[in-house]
Amino acid sequence: MSGSENANKKRSVEAVGTLYGVAAYGLWGLFPLYWRALSTVPPFQILMHRIIWAFVFTLILALALKRRDALIALLRSPRRLITTAVAGVLVSANWGIYIWAVNSGRIIETSLGYYLTPLVSVLLGVTVLREKVDRGIIAACVIAAIGVGILTVSYGKLPWVALSLALTFATYGLIKKLTGLDALTGLMAETFFVFPFAIAYLWFEHAAGRGTFGIIGMKETVMLALAGVVTAIPLLAYAAGVKRIPLYRMGILQYISPTCQLALGVLVFGESVRGARAVAFACILLALIVFALTRKHRKAISFKSEC
Repeated sequence: MSGSENANKKRSVEAVGTLYGVAAYGLWGLFPLYWRALSTVPPFQILMHRIIWAFVFTLILALALKRRDALIALLRSPRRLITTAVAGVLVSANWGIYIWAVNSGRIIETSLGYYLTPLVSVLLGVTVLREKVDRGIIAACVIAAIGVGILTVSYGKLPWVALSLALTFATYGLIKKLTGLDALTGLMAETFFVFPFAIAYLWFEHAAGRGTFGIIGMKETVMLALAGVVTAIPLLAYAAGVKRIPLYRMGILQYISPTCQLALGVLVFGESVRGARAVAFACILLALIVFALTRKHRKAISFKSEC
């Protein structure tokens, strides 16, 4: 194959990978529409259904794709089992906070949380993995911290939704890096560890007469059952994309998700970005610009959103 043919093939592969990346982050960015449509269901019940159906769907898919070897390897490693269980708790907490915030009219604050996630990941990389960073990344973190400080002063309290989303997901990403599981096997194993608690909680709710599945309405019941598919599809699109394009490009695409959430919050759900909140967002966006322009870091790290 000639050099020009190789170049054309590479461009074609990267174009497909970019489309996968845009699809993944675009779908994650539209998640508020899905969870808001389930606003008549208590947020904790939505979370439990998301866990249950995500486990069921990924288990079926893993078996169909013959991922048994990966599962067996996981079961033979107590350390990876423990870290995967911790990852399951963290991602469940992240999902729960996100669903509650969306249905409480705090979509803009969730977008702030996912804008902050890469910067929190940098801090974890430095403190836990002893990764080296340059002045540009330090400056980005300082600017972001100023933005969070402005929000704290304007609210009179810490913007806990944004910070908890960023902290739980950045820590989740760190643990995922340490376990080294593929996207499908990882999600299946993580949800497996919280699956029994989800089943028990929903059984208790139904026994107490507070259950909604099959009771509240056909639309809501179907949407709850599809929560697992909705969770897994963008994750699989991300996995397909990251195999085909450089990590720095996938890292840049990640900002599609919180940007879509911000747009939905303002344009669809009528939330506002004014005064101190606007200044804080300007600081966060400036920090992200500095972060994205830092060449060394951009080539080294990519983060994904699994809200």
